[in-house]
Amino acid sequence: MSEPHGFDRGLTDYGDRDFARFLRRSFARSMGVSREMLSKPVVGIAMSPSDFNNCHRYMPELVSAVSRGVLAAGAFPRAFPTISLGEVFLQPTSMIYRNLMAMDVEEMILAQPMDAVVLIGGCDKTVPAQLMGAASANLPTIQVVTGPMSTGRYRGQRLGACTDCRGYWSKHRADEIDAGEISQIEGRLSVTAGTCPVMGTASTMACIAEVLGMSLPGTAAIPAVHSDRLVAAEESGREAVRLIRNPILPAQIITEHSVDNALRLVMALGGSTNAVIHLAAIAGRRNIKISSARLNEISDSTPVLVDLKPVGEGYMEDFHAAGGVGAVLRELRHLLHLGTVGVDGSTLGERLSAPLDWINRQVIRSMDDPVSPVGGLVSIAGSLAPHGAILKRAAATPALFEHEGRAVVFDGLEDLAARIDDPALDVTPDDVLVLKNAGPRAAGMPEAGYLPIPAKLAKAGVKDMLRISDARMSGTAYGTIVLHVAPEAAVGGPLAVVRNGDRIRLSVANKSIDLMVNPEEVVRRLTYWTPPPLPRRGYQALYRRSVQQAPDGCDFDFLVGAP
Repeated sequence: MSEPHGFDRGLTDYGDRDFARFLRRSFARSMGVSREMLSKPVVGIAMSPSDFNNCHRYMPELVSAVSRGVLAAGAFPRAFPTISLGEVFLQPTSMIYRNLMAMDVEEMILAQPMDAVVLIGGCDKTVPAQLMGAASANLPTIQVVTGPMSTGRYRGQRLGACTDCRGYWSKHRADEIDAGEISQIEGRLSVTAGTCPVMGTASTMACIAEVLGMSLPGTAAIPAVHSDRLVAAEESGREAVRLIRNPILPAQIITEHSVDNALRLVMALGGSTNAVIHLAAIAGRRNIKISSARLNEISDSTPVLVDLKPVGEGYMEDFHAAGGVGAVLRELRHLLHLGTVGVDGSTLGERLSAPLDWINRQVIRSMDDPVSPVGGLVSIAGSLAPHGAILKRAAATPALFEHEGRAVVFDGLEDLAARIDDPALDVTPDDVLVLKNAGPRAAGMPEAGYLPIPAKLAKAGVKDMLRISDARMSGTAYGTIVLHVAPEAAVGGPLAVVRNGDRIRLSVANKSIDLMVNPEEVVRRLTYWTPPPLPRRGYQALYRRSVQQAPDGCDFDFLVGAP
């Protein structure tokens, strides 16, 4: 007997399966669904629109396009909502809600009657949440991304959120731009729907989805406003129906080899530091662990090939026109696992055997003419971060790669906000800014790792300083910033007891970050340390109690591993 399909899948428990089927069909008929459609296989469409999410403003058009493809291929589309995570509209940070959305996606895929699912998302935490949920649900799945926004213009300069917003805001803090001008720029940074138009977290995750094989080839970088974005959505709907007939499950797609390929692509893109956390969480759902040793091995053997902000000069619309992910993968071909399979049924090797008609070498460099000879990210560890930390060396200042300085410590986000611009702050350009209690357990790991240059130094012309925290930073940001320090301060990592005046040493060459304090003194300080209080109710309490540390992807401990 064949497995139930379509509306006959996963019948509601009433103790009478025939009654459950009868009742379900009756209610479906109340929505105007014909008997003919009720007999077809069902493709669920997980959509995440919200008036609090600019990245997803064109979501209704994408849902319509996917539905069109599903109907054309002979199945029945059913769209359903999930949580929507608009990065800049959530407090204290959207990172807290990534795991909640992943749970929402997984449970709704499994609880509702569908034979395959198309996931539509774009904003930073949305795509990783959807892929995490899909990896656990393990139903035939295709990822569709909303695409990057187009750039704006200001006095002849192209503008794109949010690398340019950080650059201009830094000038405003340094009194180089007045309130009137920054107000004008505010209205020209984000001018269309879509995700940030630089190689930030959203774009990096879209590229990861493509190289993993969870989205169709060539679809990661299509601009949100481009007609091909809708064509890709329609084809994804068709492909979802083909997956019902010839299933390829996420467990077959998300493998050690495809995760390895994704990590290598991140390095070549000069991609977001957040991608390491999200990829670790996605991989963790399939019992795959990313070691810091492997990350560094890949980084040291993979040049940065893509000249986009925040590492270079271009924008995502340039990347798409230059050849996109496919062009980068062809340059990396000799370093990739070519036997990995994608949702379209082809192996990576088969995909890359087809030639591209053109590559713009100003945007996507060749292996012998890279933007940087080594990968964009590096894992570092030492007495300050025994379990590791991340540095985006492609966006850092080389003069600070080997640096020792005096710690200027902020005990948390409120302390940072209160004192960073205090004219009396005891700080020099050679010091090391240290932020504690901004990790996953303490604060949900907000994008506060991009500590602002103290106002008095910014006004004196200081552009960069070594900054260290257990927080994250936006993938659109830049600077010599050590992030994701593990263990975080709130669980008793050495970061918890760093004091003003302690010496800290960074060595990118040695991949080390050390607190130059006697180990016995660190132990003595920890004996007097007490953890910060945790929330006592609701999802916030669940999050702080169950979240893992950054090297494990900040997933919940009870969700890791294949079901």
